[in-house]
Amino acid sequence: MQLTLENAEHRYVLRGANGSVAIVNDLRLTRSFVLSTDTLIEDWPVAAVDELTPERLQALLALSPDVVLIGSGERQAFAPAVTQAACLQAGVGFEVMSNEAAARTFAVLAGEGRRVAAGFILG
Repeated sequence: MQLTLENAEHRYVLRGANGSVAIVNDLRLTRSFVLSTDTLIEDWPVAAVDELTPERLQALLALSPDVVLIGSGERQAFAPAVTQAACLQAGVGFEVMSNEAAARTFAVLAGEGRRVAAGFILG
């Protein structure tokens, strides 16, 4: 069930995600990726949250978001403290949650017109 309205100005719409698959527009993704409403970066080289270094976070920070969401897979996991600190130093909000929760949160924030970037770990 779709709970948010799609914005015609958004190039990419996340339709759903779980631990192994995500649907962006009509594209079925099975590898980790980065998403904003106007950018899709496929094959993001992160297979687990503990691999999320500040360097790998740069793909998201380069999108100039207000908030970074990390979909950690099927279950919530926690990012390394140094990665969280990189977002804090950049003045960007940072949240990690399961892919399903991150997909819902992304849709709500994007629907509100917030600048949100998300990294989804699939595997």
